[in-house]
Amino acid sequence: MKRFANLPRWTCVSGVFCLLGFLAVFVTACGIRNLEERRGETVLFRHTKEIRGFDPVKSGDISSAAAVSQMYEGLLQYSYLARPYRVEPALAESMPAISADGLTYTFKVRKGIFFQDDPCFTASAGKGRELVADDFVYSIKRVADPANESMGYWAFSDRIAGLDEFREAAGNSKPADYNRDVEGLKAIDRYTLQIRLKKKYPQLLWILTMNYAFAVPREAVECYGREFINHPVGTGPFMLGSWKRDYAVEYVRNPKWKEKGRKEYYPSEGEPADREKGLLDDAGREIPFLDRVVQYVIKDETTKWLKFMMGDLELSEITRDNWDAAVTGRGELTDDLVRKGIRLISIPNLDVYYIAFNMDDPVVGKNRKLRQALTCAFNSAEWERYFGGRVVRARGPIPSAMPGFENKPSANPFDLDKARKLLAEAGYPGGIDPATGKNLQLVLDLASAETSLRESTELIIDFMGKIGVMLKPSYNSLPAFLAKIERRQCQMFRLMWASDYPDAANNLQLFYSPNSSPGPNRCNYVNREFDALFEQAGVMFDCPQRTNLYRKMENMVMDDCPWIFLHNDMSYEFCHHWLKNFKPHDFPYGMTKYIRVDSEERRQWKAREGSNN
Repeated sequence: MKRFANLPRWTCVSGVFCLLGFLAVFVTACGIRNLEERRGETVLFRHTKEIRGFDPVKSGDISSAAAVSQMYEGLLQYSYLARPYRVEPALAESMPAISADGLTYTFKVRKGIFFQDDPCFTASAGKGRELVADDFVYSIKRVADPANESMGYWAFSDRIAGLDEFREAAGNSKPADYNRDVEGLKAIDRYTLQIRLKKKYPQLLWILTMNYAFAVPREAVECYGREFINHPVGTGPFMLGSWKRDYAVEYVRNPKWKEKGRKEYYPSEGEPADREKGLLDDAGREIPFLDRVVQYVIKDETTKWLKFMMGDLELSEITRDNWDAAVTGRGELTDDLVRKGIRLISIPNLDVYYIAFNMDDPVVGKNRKLRQALTCAFNSAEWERYFGGRVVRARGPIPSAMPGFENKPSANPFDLDKARKLLAEAGYPGGIDPATGKNLQLVLDLASAETSLRESTELIIDFMGKIGVMLKPSYNSLPAFLAKIERRQCQMFRLMWASDYPDAANNLQLFYSPNSSPGPNRCNYVNREFDALFEQAGVMFDCPQRTNLYRKMENMVMDDCPWIFLHNDMSYEFCHHWLKNFKPHDFPYGMTKYIRVDSEERRQWKAREGSNN
């Protein structure tokens, strides 16, 4: 039986404090207080999708990762304003010392950083505890513990000396022995962490910015048991205020920052254009600027846009149906939106949208010609028209905005004649399944029943119907959808990948067989030649030889078709003028601390626009 299937252990070391803490979070999660801005405070209002919980090791989806990053922190973080992207210290005093052979990284952990107050800290009567190096040792072990079913072990697998052995031992002895030494993961002293690798890992510094490497206190995990996922205890600028599933989550300023004298500042350097855009107006000021962050769970895109237009959200994307009403044919905002002080900010992003085939499935997984036929049936030109030219067909797993992208023709472009020929060679002439004498029927799982997702899925169904294949949509809640993928229960599923760091290896590892579900290789693709090339490239720093290996791997994937590559897109963000310091970021986790809201400007705008309406 897995650990999280057990009931909470109220007899743990924290005793009654844990019970009180659990009751507090239970009450908070079940009933949410008034979320409106109150006099004298500053609040950011945003939207989110469903959140699975607040445990860093379980936050493999974007919404949960964003939620976790409000409250937890890692050794390193991305610079907010710098482009190209670079990492900088967060909970580390400085960038690590790296040995001459590139295998040992030594970090000095900042002193005087405290976890938020929580009843789990019995030694301080619930008054928090100082962060130490061993918190990172423990936290990475949690990712390795198979009982936690973390989707993030791919980031450390076959990398840190002794960690794979810890994982194997943990799987054989439940619960895992967290006191077991890991050779390559050591707290040398209270504030010194040493990571020793089995082989060079050029992406390690990117990895250490991710939520999987965030510091988690052991006391909280052991105190709350399976409820820890709902009871975050971090060092970040915010902590959980209230949460009601499917309605809203509220974060409040963490008083521990001020109480213990911790000070962080808005960056003083950025790109040349940042000063012109007002992004350096707050340079050197102490952060965070916000007292609270409120994120509403809004599943309907039209509702989201209407709330934005009413000033109830600071930011919004826009639906395909509303695009022409907001943006002119020249790609500029309409005069009405300009009058309202609304801005449009866009950047090419590092997302890849796709339909995955479960390679374990006896129908689609074992028949490459069938996958190729379905890929050739995807009408990319019609798809781009549907999205108003705001997307382009993905040329492969490496997005167009990623360094090293090769702009080459699609390996399996839209071609109905070729699709029908491949379908016949796959054993389904005319789309007929010989086992039933009827049209081949395949099931496509989806993460929600949102209008925009349903409508675009109907278009995909129509594409496949042109070659006689019946695609049946199966709509799920996001948590149920992800659980089905992790258990390898889907035949096909539609998803997107948001790159974790700006290196093509992050996208190619989605096809590395040791990363199969519940890891990020969610399609369970296995190609031993691909694996060998991936491992060869994995110890190389950026160079032409590594780029050539990346392209070889990409070509293999394009030929095998474990995915139908749908599109890459631009990130379009509409924001109100009272939102300050907002700069789109491909890795925005933990960036809310830099945002400022001018509450008086918002109040005046709502009073004026409300009277106009």
